[in-house]
Amino acid sequence: MILYDIVDGIGRTVEGATQSVTGAFEPSIRLGVTGLSRAGKTVFITSLIANLMDRNRMGQLRAVADGGIQTAYLHPQPDDTIPRFDFETHLAALTGAEPHWPVSTRSISELRLSMRVQPTGLRGMVSGPRTVHLDIVDYPGEWLLDLGLMEKSYAEWSEEALRRADTRDVGASFIALAKATDSGEKLDEPRAKRIAEAYTAYLQAIRDAGFSDYTPGRFLLPGELAGSPVLTFAPLPMHEKTRRGSLYREFERRFEAYKTKVVKPFFRDHFSRIDRQIVLVDALGAIHSGPQAVDDLRTAMADILGAFRPGANAWLSQMLFGKRVEKILFAATKADHLHQSQHGRLTAIMEALLRDARDRADFAGAKTQAMSIAALRATTEDHLQGLDVVRGRLEDTGKQAAFYPGDLPSDPAKIIGAARDGADRWLDAEYSVMNFAPAKLNLAPGEGPPHIRLGRAAEFLIGDRLR
Repeated sequence: MILYDIVDGIGRTVEGATQSVTGAFEPSIRLGVTGLSRAGKTVFITSLIANLMDRNRMGQLRAVADGGIQTAYLHPQPDDTIPRFDFETHLAALTGAEPHWPVSTRSISELRLSMRVQPTGLRGMVSGPRTVHLDIVDYPGEWLLDLGLMEKSYAEWSEEALRRADTRDVGASFIALAKATDSGEKLDEPRAKRIAEAYTAYLQAIRDAGFSDYTPGRFLLPGELAGSPVLTFAPLPMHEKTRRGSLYREFERRFEAYKTKVVKPFFRDHFSRIDRQIVLVDALGAIHSGPQAVDDLRTAMADILGAFRPGANAWLSQMLFGKRVEKILFAATKADHLHQSQHGRLTAIMEALLRDARDRADFAGAKTQAMSIAALRATTEDHLQGLDVVRGRLEDTGKQAAFYPGDLPSDPAKIIGAARDGADRWLDAEYSVMNFAPAKLNLAPGEGPPHIRLGRAAEFLIGDRLR
């Protein structure tokens, strides 16, 4: 095993050196895109690619504003074993005669966009155009949250998971089963399966309720691992006497196997190669679900930043060979569900959540930023009966409707404070969400789909590499 690790490490170092030499001639940016529940990951990637190919709406990206990007085109991706992101099908869903939201991807995928860029300034005077490759790696947010498990023992994870479940109505059934289980008794596979299925049902329920702590993530996206022992465990109270072969000891072993055989390979093969990262967040959905969902989002963001913290994760540092993610953007999506008069308030709430996450994770590493965006604008704005509203086509009926989600506070501390204090509900306000369908589009030549601040997000993530 030690010899394998040494050979594997040398091989990866050589591979990285080779890529560096190649990158000197045609540099590449590897952008990781992930999202917490219902954040619009597929729509973001589709709209970003479409708007980089047809750039008339991307003036907030400096390389577009100054004419640096001469052309952009899809190119075969560098990883032959990763499924290709189905850009064409997703774009057709958003821009067709009867537009609809594309089917969400449930595993990792990749797409390469190649851009011909003319450097500006003094550099542009002495060099000609160059090709820059943008490799977008799409992966479920559940997988990123799993990195937080790496530094926890089974006992620690069980204690945290059971404590959270005990405070939620949707957790009552699983908590009753866990408390009624004698974890010190001999392992019985049918009973182990029932407990794991009950915990999976609980994770599905909290995701539907707007919470973010649904780990282990592969329980919700099992793929080829469905039914395997590595996904047949759950948190259990610690038993005073846990002999070998007991249910508790076997669940502990499977928890460690999950980390070793599921989590580590993903981060070794994919996460360790990412240069820039965007985490999409349905902050409005969390606010609508109440203070506990926002508090859960606070924890999830801190766990994510903890995953990127240099030096804190020794096992990950060994995989990275000194490489670090350079920038992380936390983007609140669905800004088009608010009138522009409230966009600044949503951004302020995201910035406050990010500051809180930095403090909780003791984070000092990649450059971070928070903003509010809409990768595809599905609404228009209006003023109705003294309220700033948005209008759009309802997803369930197809009818046009005006919508007022509630007035976000000008002071984000009112949201963060209530979440931190464990309040059951907002004291002086109610917030609503509406499911809008994509609007029918009539795009002029050179125009990508309409959006809100997608260019600004691209400028933060990749703008410096396009100049």
